[in-house]
Amino acid sequence: MKITSVDVIALHPSNKSMDRPVICRVNTDEGIYGYGEAAIAYGRGSPAAFGMVRDLAPLVIGMDALDNEVIWDKLYKTTFWGQNGGPIVNAGIAAIDIALWDIKGKYFNQPVYKLLGGKRRDKLRAYASQLQLGWGAEMTPYTPQFKTEGYAEMARKAMAEGYDCVKYDFTTFTPDGKSYTDEDKARLLSPKTLAVFEERIAAVREAIGPDADIIIENHSSTDANAAIQIARMAEKYNIFYFEEPNTPTPKMTKYIRENINIPLASGERIYTRWQYAPYFENNSIQVIQPDIGNCGGITEVKKICDMAYTYDVNVQIHTCASPICLAASLHLEAVIPNFLIHEHHLTNTDPANIEHCIYNYQPSNGYYSIPDLPGLGNELSEYSLSRADIVTVKP
Repeated sequence: MKITSVDVIALHPSNKSMDRPVICRVNTDEGIYGYGEAAIAYGRGSPAAFGMVRDLAPLVIGMDALDNEVIWDKLYKTTFWGQNGGPIVNAGIAAIDIALWDIKGKYFNQPVYKLLGGKRRDKLRAYASQLQLGWGAEMTPYTPQFKTEGYAEMARKAMAEGYDCVKYDFTTFTPDGKSYTDEDKARLLSPKTLAVFEERIAAVREAIGPDADIIIENHSSTDANAAIQIARMAEKYNIFYFEEPNTPTPKMTKYIRENINIPLASGERIYTRWQYAPYFENNSIQVIQPDIGNCGGITEVKKICDMAYTYDVNVQIHTCASPICLAASLHLEAVIPNFLIHEHHLTNTDPANIEHCIYNYQPSNGYYSIPDLPGLGNELSEYSLSRADIVTVKP
């Protein structure tokens, strides 16, 4: 089954909440096609990801679409920038790789999880993610999010929907509704600033009770010393884990871990086995968060998860993309033995994101079911395709 062409697709959501998703559709001479995603939709870099997929596509045309391992190695090894590459090149590889798994599932008439070895679980525990921005399709809290009561209100809202774990970046907003700047957070924090963060954490803990979990998100916004201050302050609130405490590097992550008593999570800005290996070797991360859409796809992220298993490291796939990447993440999380919890990102509740695809996979009572259709179990809607910019790469 030969690859005949690749469609590189830039989506245009009906609102601006989901920035610029990049999708690829790999087509074959047997009429079977597959969808993948280069998950650089938010922040800066989406046009580069589009260009990366477009630049890689000629390398796979004419190859057997079932040879995903062969194709992955070709994209990584023969492109010069692939080896030890960052998010853009790995997002390009990921988009093609995910599409190949979708094709493989459709070819064998099996869901991707079956081809990955079979699912270990029918349900995936999920947490409500980024509640400092609100919760639900309206993305607006009942009380302004920078007020302490707003944090508690969003926690109660998520709990009422069946979640028993919530995640916040407590350091996003100042008490007067502005945003903390890098200048505010890139050094040791004042007692006053720490008190603001603690008041918010305490309010969420009181709102959800002792039996639910809190994840602290930090978005790498502080230096290591400030991250240690936050973690030590938060320990008494029984934090599930502390995510991206600072710019991820193996040595500084280890320094933080050795000075706190909360498990550390990181990975959405760590790419491929080679970059993850030092974190496993120094035991600095307890939960990895690779993003299938910018860490080389299903083929590579499965290998990273298997490596993590040998170091007793848990997995929470990072997801903040279209429903294509969401479906891929659910398949992999159903299979791996070291799955911990699924990130149900605020983005995935946004109607402008949901409308990109024909199926809307959402959790029920805080748990996701696994797509059971052949391949990934999702594809772009006609509505989304009608609004997209599409470049077709042919021989």
